[in-house]
Amino acid sequence: MARADKVAAVAELTERFQASSGAVLTEYRGLTVAQLGELRQSLGENATFTVVKNTLTKLAATEAGVGAELEQLLIGPSAIAFVEGDVVEAAKGLRDFAKANPLLVIKGGVLDGKGMTPAEITRLADLEPRDVLLAKLAGAMKATMANAAATMAALPTQMARLLAALEAKQAAGAPADAADAADAAPAEAAPETATPEDGAADA
Repeated sequence: MARADKVAAVAELTERFQASSGAVLTEYRGLTVAQLGELRQSLGENATFTVVKNTLTKLAATEAGVGAELEQLLIGPSAIAFVEGDVVEAAKGLRDFAKANPLLVIKGGVLDGKGMTPAEITRLADLEPRDVLLAKLAGAMKATMANAAATMAALPTQMARLLAALEAKQAAGAPADAADAADAAPAEAAPETATPEDGAADA
């Protein structure tokens, strides 16, 4: 490969590392062209599978800031799945294809610039796709907002009932207090009356 071609290849790989949300490094030794085509289809629309040269990929990974995560993995025939969308979907495709075709070996990768082991990539494949998780989150938020709205809507009714109960209690207590006061007033204000005995004593 001419030097200019190498420079262009490194620049392209560097850009793909930088533009991708994740990249999974694999060894594809022994896979046929037909199997590689099947693998590309299993990754979904948001991922591409590219056979790469280790020396050029090391340079590109270093320029993209992920050289330390990938350098030790770039041994033997290498191919990289660059993911620009949902990494879960691509991880599922790689895991399922590797189960059916053991010649594909997942060696590791990077996700948002952080290194990932083969085991972590497999666990990632066990997650639900991003759109499903978002739908569940939206449903939970909608339910929470609906409950909050129902609670707020019930507050005026509850306050009205509370005020009505207080007014009824006060209305029931007021006559009894007034009656007690009325009964007590004549007894205290009644004048003293003379008895016959008092008159006889004066005479």
